[in-house]
Amino acid sequence: MPVSIDWYFDFVSPYSYIALHRLDELPRRVTCRPVLFAGLLNHWGQKGPAEIPAKRKWTYRWCTWWAASLGIPFRFPAAHPFNPLQHLRLALACDSRLDAVKRIFSSLWMSGANAEDPERFAALCRELSIDSGRLADPDVKDNLRKNTEEAAQRGVFGVPSFVADGEVFWGADSIDFLKAFLADPSVVRNEEMRRLDQLPAAASRKS
Repeated sequence: MPVSIDWYFDFVSPYSYIALHRLDELPRRVTCRPVLFAGLLNHWGQKGPAEIPAKRKWTYRWCTWWAASLGIPFRFPAAHPFNPLQHLRLALACDSRLDAVKRIFSSLWMSGANAEDPERFAALCRELSIDSGRLADPDVKDNLRKNTEEAAQRGVFGVPSFVADGEVFWGADSIDFLKAFLADPSVVRNEEMRRLDQLPAAASRKS
Protein backbone atom coordinates (compact mmCIF):
# COMPACT_ATOMS: atom_id res chain seq x y z
CA MET A 1 0.00 0.00 0.00
CA PRO A 2 1.29 3.54 -0.76
CA VAL A 3 2.53 5.40 2.30
CA SER A 4 0.24 8.28 3.27
CA ILE A 5 1.65 11.61 4.44
CA ASP A 6 0.11 13.76 7.17
CA TRP A 7 1.26 17.38 7.19
CA TYR A 8 0.99 19.17 10.54
CA PHE A 9 1.23 22.96 10.33
CA ASP A 10 0.21 26.25 11.93
CA PHE A 11 -0.44 29.43 9.99
CA VAL A 12 1.73 31.41 12.42
CA SER A 13 4.80 29.55 11.16
CA PRO A 14 6.78 31.04 8.25
CA TYR A 15 8.41 27.65 7.81
CA SER A 16 4.97 26.10 7.33
CA TYR A 17 4.28 28.66 4.59
CA ILE A 18 7.53 27.75 2.85
CA ALA A 19 6.74 24.04 3.20
CA LEU A 20 3.38 24.65 1.55
CA HIS A 21 5.22 25.72 -1.60
CA ARG A 22 7.27 22.51 -1.58
CA LEU A 23 4.41 20.02 -1.26
CA ASP A 24 4.44 19.39 -5.01
CA GLU A 25 7.88 17.82 -4.59
CA LEU A 26 6.35 14.92 -2.68
CA PRO A 27 5.34 11.80 -4.63
CA ARG A 28 2.33 11.08 -2.42
CA ARG A 29 -0.93 12.84 -1.60
CA VAL A 30 -0.61 14.99 1.51
CA THR A 31 -3.35 15.29 4.13
CA CYS A 32 -3.46 18.74 5.76
CA ARG A 33 -3.72 18.71 9.56
CA PRO A 34 -3.85 22.17 11.18
CA VAL A 35 -2.50 22.25 14.73
CA LEU A 36 -1.95 24.88 17.40
CA PHE A 37 1.82 25.34 17.60
CA ALA A 38 1.48 26.88 21.06
CA GLY A 39 -0.20 23.67 22.20
CA LEU A 40 2.77 21.61 20.99
CA LEU A 41 5.20 23.98 22.71
CA ASN A 42 3.27 23.62 25.96
CA HIS A 43 3.17 19.84 25.61
CA TRP A 44 6.93 19.50 25.16
CA GLY A 45 7.92 22.41 27.43
CA GLN A 46 9.61 24.41 24.69
CA LYS A 47 9.87 28.04 23.64
CA GLY A 48 8.99 29.10 20.12
CA PRO A 49 11.66 30.75 17.92
CA ALA A 50 10.00 34.16 18.27
CA GLU A 51 10.23 33.95 22.08
CA ILE A 52 14.04 34.06 21.98
CA PRO A 53 15.11 37.53 20.73
CA ALA A 54 18.31 36.47 18.97
CA LYS A 55 16.57 33.46 17.37
CA ARG A 56 13.62 35.64 16.37
CA LYS A 57 15.91 37.99 14.45
CA TRP A 58 17.67 35.09 12.74
CA THR A 59 14.41 33.29 11.88
CA TYR A 60 12.86 36.36 10.27
CA ARG A 61 15.99 37.11 8.24
CA TRP A 62 16.54 33.48 7.21
CA CYS A 63 12.96 32.83 6.15
CA THR A 64 12.88 36.04 4.10
CA TRP A 65 16.13 35.12 2.33
CA TRP A 66 15.20 31.44 1.89
CA ALA A 67 11.79 32.22 0.42
CA ALA A 68 13.35 34.68 -2.03
CA SER A 69 15.97 32.10 -3.04
CA LEU A 70 13.18 29.61 -3.77
CA GLY A 71 11.15 32.17 -5.72
CA ILE A 72 8.31 32.11 -3.16
CA PRO A 73 6.29 35.34 -2.72
CA PHE A 74 6.81 36.17 0.94
CA ARG A 75 6.38 39.05 3.36
CA PHE A 76 6.05 38.89 7.11
CA PRO A 77 2.75 40.20 8.52
CA ALA A 78 2.72 43.63 10.18
CA ALA A 79 3.26 42.00 13.58
CA HIS A 80 4.55 38.54 14.48
CA PRO A 81 3.87 36.25 16.19
CA PHE A 82 0.11 36.69 15.88
CA ASN A 83 -2.79 34.65 17.23
CA PRO A 84 -3.58 32.06 14.50
CA LEU A 85 -6.57 30.47 16.25
CA GLN A 86 -9.27 31.90 13.97
CA HIS A 87 -7.34 31.00 10.83
CA LEU A 88 -6.82 27.45 12.06
CA ARG A 89 -10.53 27.10 12.78
CA LEU A 90 -11.33 28.54 9.37
CA ALA A 91 -9.19 25.87 7.71
CA LEU A 92 -10.98 23.16 9.69
CA ALA A 93 -14.36 24.64 8.77
CA CYS A 94 -13.21 24.20 5.16
CA ASP A 95 -12.45 20.54 5.92
CA SER A 96 -8.72 21.32 5.72
CA ARG A 97 -8.86 21.31 1.92
CA LEU A 98 -5.52 22.16 0.37
CA ASP A 99 -6.98 24.95 -1.78
CA ALA A 100 -8.45 26.64 1.31
CA VAL A 101 -5.22 26.17 3.28
CA LYS A 102 -3.27 27.77 0.41
CA ARG A 103 -5.62 30.75 0.32
CA ILE A 104 -5.38 31.32 4.07
CA PHE A 105 -1.59 31.13 3.98
CA SER A 106 -1.36 33.56 1.07
CA SER A 107 -3.61 36.06 2.86
CA LEU A 108 -1.20 36.03 5.81
CA TRP A 109 2.23 35.73 4.22
CA MET A 110 2.13 37.79 1.03
CA SER A 111 0.70 41.19 1.89
CA GLY A 112 2.56 42.36 4.98
CA ALA A 113 -0.83 43.34 6.43
CA ASN A 114 -2.10 42.94 9.98
CA ALA A 115 -2.86 39.23 10.40
CA GLU A 116 -5.47 39.99 13.07
CA ASP A 117 -7.39 42.63 11.09
CA PRO A 118 -11.05 41.63 11.60
CA GLU A 119 -12.18 43.13 8.28
CA ARG A 120 -9.55 41.20 6.31
CA PHE A 121 -10.50 38.02 8.13
CA ALA A 122 -14.22 38.55 7.49
CA ALA A 123 -13.48 39.04 3.79
CA LEU A 124 -11.45 35.83 3.78
CA CYS A 125 -14.35 33.92 5.35
CA ARG A 126 -16.69 35.26 2.69
CA GLU A 127 -14.26 34.30 -0.07
CA LEU A 128 -14.14 30.75 1.30
CA SER A 129 -17.94 30.68 1.73
CA ILE A 130 -17.74 30.13 5.48
CA ASP A 131 -20.05 31.86 7.94
CA SER A 132 -17.71 33.23 10.61
CA GLY A 133 -20.18 32.08 13.26
CA ARG A 134 -19.32 28.51 12.35
CA LEU A 135 -15.83 28.97 13.76
CA ALA A 136 -17.34 28.82 17.24
CA ASP A 137 -18.87 25.43 16.48
CA PRO A 138 -17.77 22.92 19.17
CA ASP A 139 -16.88 20.37 16.48
CA VAL A 140 -14.45 22.81 14.83
CA LYS A 141 -12.80 23.65 18.15
CA ASP A 142 -12.65 19.98 19.10
CA ASN A 143 -11.04 19.00 15.81
CA LEU A 144 -8.23 21.48 16.38
CA ARG A 145 -7.65 20.11 19.86
CA LYS A 146 -7.71 16.54 18.56
CA ASN A 147 -5.28 17.34 15.74
CA THR A 148 -2.86 18.94 18.20
CA GLU A 149 -3.10 16.10 20.71
CA GLU A 150 -2.71 13.52 17.95
CA ALA A 151 0.37 15.29 16.65
CA ALA A 152 2.01 15.27 20.09
CA GLN A 153 1.15 11.59 20.57
CA ARG A 154 2.83 10.80 17.26
CA GLY A 155 6.01 12.58 18.33
CA VAL A 156 5.47 15.87 16.52
CA PHE A 157 7.19 18.66 18.46
CA GLY A 158 7.24 21.51 15.94
CA VAL A 159 5.76 22.83 12.72
CA PRO A 160 5.79 22.07 9.93
CA SER A 161 6.11 18.32 10.43
CA PHE A 162 5.32 15.40 8.18
CA VAL A 163 4.41 11.95 9.45
CA ALA A 164 4.81 9.07 7.00
CA ASP A 165 4.43 5.44 8.04
CA GLY A 166 4.91 6.46 11.69
CA GLU A 167 8.12 8.43 11.06
CA VAL A 168 8.32 12.16 11.84
CA PHE A 169 10.09 14.60 9.52
CA TRP A 170 10.35 18.08 11.02
CA GLY A 171 10.83 21.30 9.12
CA ALA A 172 10.46 22.61 5.60
CA ASP A 173 14.07 21.53 5.06
CA SER A 174 13.24 17.90 5.91
CA ILE A 175 11.41 17.33 2.63
CA ASP A 176 14.47 15.86 0.91
CA PHE A 177 14.92 13.46 3.83
CA LEU A 178 11.23 12.51 3.59
CA LYS A 179 11.51 11.91 -0.16
CA ALA A 180 14.52 9.67 0.44
CA PHE A 181 12.56 7.69 3.03
CA LEU A 182 9.59 7.28 0.71
CA ALA A 183 11.91 5.95 -1.99
CA ASP A 184 13.79 3.67 0.41
CA PRO A 185 12.67 3.22 4.05
CA SER A 186 16.08 1.82 4.97
CA VAL A 187 17.50 5.35 5.05
CA VAL A 188 15.73 5.59 8.44
CA ARG A 189 15.19 1.96 9.36
CA ASN A 190 18.74 0.75 9.74
CA GLU A 191 21.07 -0.28 12.53
CA GLU A 192 22.81 3.08 12.88
CA MET A 193 19.53 4.99 13.14
CA ARG A 194 18.31 2.50 15.77
CA ARG A 195 21.54 3.11 17.68
CA LEU A 196 20.96 6.85 17.56
CA ASP A 197 17.39 6.42 18.80
CA GLN A 198 18.77 4.75 21.95
CA LEU A 199 21.85 6.95 22.38
CA PRO A 200 22.35 7.83 26.07
CA ALA A 201 23.01 11.39 27.24
CA ALA A 202 26.38 11.91 28.90
CA ALA A 203 25.44 15.28 30.39
CA SER A 204 22.36 17.37 31.01
CA ARG A 205 21.76 21.08 31.47
CA LYS A 206 20.57 22.24 34.87
CA SER A 207 17.07 23.72 34.90
